[in-house]
Amino acid sequence: MARIGLVDLAHSYHGNDAAPESFALKPISMTWRQGGAYALLGPSGCGKTTLLNLISGIVTPSRGKILFDGKDVSQLTTRERNIAQVFQFPVIYDTMTVGQNLAFPLKNRGVPKAEIDKRVAQIAGLLDLSGELNRKATRLTADAKQKISLGRGLVRSDVAAVLFDEPLTVIDPELKWQLRSKLKALHRELDLTMIYVTHDQTEALTFADTVVVMHDGRVVQSGTPAELFEKPAHTFVGYFIGSPGMNIISADVAGRTARIDGHTIALDRSYDGLPAGARIEIGVRPEFVEVAAPVPGLLKARVDRIDDLGRIRFARVKVGEVKFAARVPGSFTPTDDTVGLMFEPSHVHVYADSRLVEGAA
Repeated sequence: MARIGLVDLAHSYHGNDAAPESFALKPISMTWRQGGAYALLGPSGCGKTTLLNLISGIVTPSRGKILFDGKDVSQLTTRERNIAQVFQFPVIYDTMTVGQNLAFPLKNRGVPKAEIDKRVAQIAGLLDLSGELNRKATRLTADAKQKISLGRGLVRSDVAAVLFDEPLTVIDPELKWQLRSKLKALHRELDLTMIYVTHDQTEALTFADTVVVMHDGRVVQSGTPAELFEKPAHTFVGYFIGSPGMNIISADVAGRTARIDGHTIALDRSYDGLPAGARIEIGVRPEFVEVAAPVPGLLKARVDRIDDLGRIRFARVKVGEVKFAARVPGSFTPTDDTVGLMFEPSHVHVYADSRLVEGAA
C-alpha cells in the first residue's frame, strides 16, 4: 500500500508545449491516504482515465510529479511502481483454469506455492469463485471472467495500489450492485489502496470513501459522498451528483436575500461583496424545494409534469424558461399548472462563476 501524492501533475497528448487549455489533465495537486477507497467520477473525456494511467505508469506525465510514500515514481514502469490494474474488459488466460489465472501474478513473482494456494483460496472465497477454481476459463460468461480479472488485481497483498478502470461495464445490470458491494467488502477485508474510475455516480458513491469529481481535465471537488451532495463546491458537481441534479438559476444576491423574477428568497448566510462582474447563481437540490399553492410571496413556476418515484414525487417545472425540479409533498395535488416554490434557506447555496461562495454567518 502507498500514500499517493500528485504534485502539479498535468498531461497533454499533444506535447508539453501545447496550449494550456488543450491539456487532457490540467495541473492537479492532492494527496490520497494509504488504504483509502477513492473514485474518479466524471463524464467521458473529463480526464479521469488519463489520471489513472498516469498513476499506473501506462502514461508518463508531461509535467509534475507522482509520489508513492514520498518517493518520485513519475518515470518508473508499472511493474516498478508495484501497481495492479483492472481494465474495462476482462483480461484473462482462457487456456488456464480459474485458479491458475488467480495464481498467475503471484507465480510470476516467485511466491512460494503454499502462500499462493492460501491467497488464491482467500480471494476466491471473497469473490464466490471457490467452486470454479478447477474450471477452464475459456467458456465462462463475461461476468465470471471479469470477476477473475478483479481477483487477479486483488490477489497480491503487497501492491502499492489497485486501480479499476470502469470494471463493471460488461457486467449484467442485475449483478452490478452485488459486485459493487463485494468490492466495498473486499476493501475493508484486504486494506488496500483502491482507485476506481467511473462515469456512474451510483458506482462511485457506493464504493468510495472519497469521491474525486472531474470536469474538463480538472478536479472540481474531492470529498465524501455526503459532502458532494450537501455542499457542492462547483455547479457542475451539483448538477452531476444527484437524481435529479441540483437546480441552478441566475439570481441577484445581496445580504441574506436572492431575487429571482421579482421574488425574494431568504438565504441562511450573508453574501455582501460578491465579485463584481461575476455570474451569480443560486443552487438548491430538489429535495429542499417544495411545491405549494401559488400564494403571494412564493416564487411562481409552471408545472410540466410530476414524476412519481414511489417513495417521493418530483415536479418538473419552469421558472420563466429555466427548468426546475421540486419535491411534491404527499398531501399536495396541484389544481392547475401554476404552483409556488418554498425553499429551505439552509440548503440554498450561492455561486459566483460556478464556484461556491461561503458567505458569512
